[in-house]
Amino acid sequence: MTDKLFADSVSKVGGNDANLNLSGKGIETMYRLNVGGPEINPNEDSNYWRAWDVDSGFMITANAGSEMHNSSNVTYASANDSSVAPLLVYETARSMSNNQVLEKRFNMSWRFEVDPGFDYLIRLHFCELVFDKPNLRIFRIYINNRTAANNYDLFVKAGGMNKAYHQDYFDAVSSQINTLWIQLGPDTAAGASGTDALLNGLEIFKLSRNGNLAHVQRYDSTGSSNHPSKLWVLWVGIAAGVSSVAILAVAVIRIIRFCKKQGKESGDTKNNAPGWRPLFLHGSFLNSSANAKRSSRLLNPNGLMDSTGVGKQFTLAEIRAATNNFDDSLVIGVGGFGKVFKGEVEDGTLAAIKRANPQSEQGLAEFHTEIEMLSKLRHRHLVSMIGFCDEQDEMILVYEYMANGTLRSHLFGSDVPPLTWKQRLEACIGAARGLHYLHTGADQGIIHRDVKTTNILLDENFVAKMSDFGLSKTGPSLEHTHVSTAVKGSFGYLDPEYFRRQQLTEKSDVYSFGVVLFEVVCARAVINPSLPKDQINLAEWAMRWQRQRSLDTIIDPHLKGKYSPESVEKFGEIAEKCLADEGKNRPTMGEVLWHLEYVLQLHQAWLGANTMK
Repeated sequence: MTDKLFADSVSKVGGNDANLNLSGKGIETMYRLNVGGPEINPNEDSNYWRAWDVDSGFMITANAGSEMHNSSNVTYASANDSSVAPLLVYETARSMSNNQVLEKRFNMSWRFEVDPGFDYLIRLHFCELVFDKPNLRIFRIYINNRTAANNYDLFVKAGGMNKAYHQDYFDAVSSQINTLWIQLGPDTAAGASGTDALLNGLEIFKLSRNGNLAHVQRYDSTGSSNHPSKLWVLWVGIAAGVSSVAILAVAVIRIIRFCKKQGKESGDTKNNAPGWRPLFLHGSFLNSSANAKRSSRLLNPNGLMDSTGVGKQFTLAEIRAATNNFDDSLVIGVGGFGKVFKGEVEDGTLAAIKRANPQSEQGLAEFHTEIEMLSKLRHRHLVSMIGFCDEQDEMILVYEYMANGTLRSHLFGSDVPPLTWKQRLEACIGAARGLHYLHTGADQGIIHRDVKTTNILLDENFVAKMSDFGLSKTGPSLEHTHVSTAVKGSFGYLDPEYFRRQQLTEKSDVYSFGVVLFEVVCARAVINPSLPKDQINLAEWAMRWQRQRSLDTIIDPHLKGKYSPESVEKFGEIAEKCLADEGKNRPTMGEVLWHLEYVLQLHQAWLGANTMK
């Protein structure tokens, strides 16, 4: 390795240059990507025999940037750069220009899993393959949702067209975070004629801390579990655990063989299926024929309730005690499923108790779906299920109690104080995080299918959480682009493409969320028949003003003079993209989330500036 492959002085994300003192650190290559091009084999990198992977698998939207190729006349900007990367890396790129999937206002985004609590060196490789003059392509670089560079004119930085150039950045990843985001987007404020970004290659290096590159979970309060004696104890514990599992497995196998042998000897083999059978079924779960049909749909193939994440099974007596025998004075909500009561369960814990209408066959399906979905899901921005009750023809779900009710109640139609612009942005960000987790947290993703402000709940600290998963559907498998299903949802929020084609995708949730964004900024119902004809549908009415870049004309009067104009402008642009008529032109929830966080940063900067005045 040449001495000049890495420089100690590096641009620090969100700050001044940092001196890394790399000669005293270990460096581990985490990722090395040939952006926009094919895989490069080690024998094609003659300097250091490095393998360069393709980047599409790390992009939030793989086709958010188009691939570019130009193998003519590419040279290094400096003779010292010849060992940094092979020219093959610089002959291909990914650019936002001519992008038919997302409009140019959205960024190209890559997401990487990294070890928390370490410093990282991010190396970006650039080569301008199109423009032969400066000020034609100017963009911004973001790392972990913070600006790493503004007004980045690649032609000026590299010294011309077809010049291979690299830029290093340093960032510290918190011990609470295991992801690193790289995003490039147009800097429209710079006045460049080209409104896109370009990237040719990307490398991420982990830097050692205290001479250590290993990511070890710390168990004690001092954070010193890397001490040799502590590590020895840890490895002994692991070995003991493995031995215990092995002994237990042998015991289980012997018990199974013994049970089979006993069954054969007693002549019961004709009446009992081989293998394990349940030892018991909870409470009165199968005590009546009326419950049998319902319960069978909630059991796994072995006849047992899938317990992972489902929570406690309450008795009907416990539920009646918690709700004062379903006292109407405790009703905090009413929906198609039934009534929701405020109650106290187990040591005074507050809970929201949803009781199904027994005559509703649709309620049965939603009850089953809700349990199935919530048994898989755990996230700070999804309402958690405490348990359920399925007894005496009752179907009841018990959730964590959300003290501040629905987001809608804080926008209009109630006597509670209206939310500030900052609180509204934080609520939208929380809901977006919940939806992004739904779309990406499971193998096939989950589509909520009923995104609206009454299904976004606020806890005592106004943290927003998505609720009501009765209409949710598992997303399409890898070989499919959509789920064909009957149209369900709420009028005013419904994706028109889904309505026309009966083809459900994650972008259907994105459309509904776009309506929520307009509802948040305008504070009015999504459908209001009492208004003039051109104002009845909020989405159509708000979009007309947004296309004129005049969303501030119809903003909630409670917000007048209390918001950053630039933040509302960007907020409107996000909502507009969400409501694109075709799903392929809408952003992903991950991209929506990132831009909402940027909008909040703009508003907070405005608040800070005004406070100083």
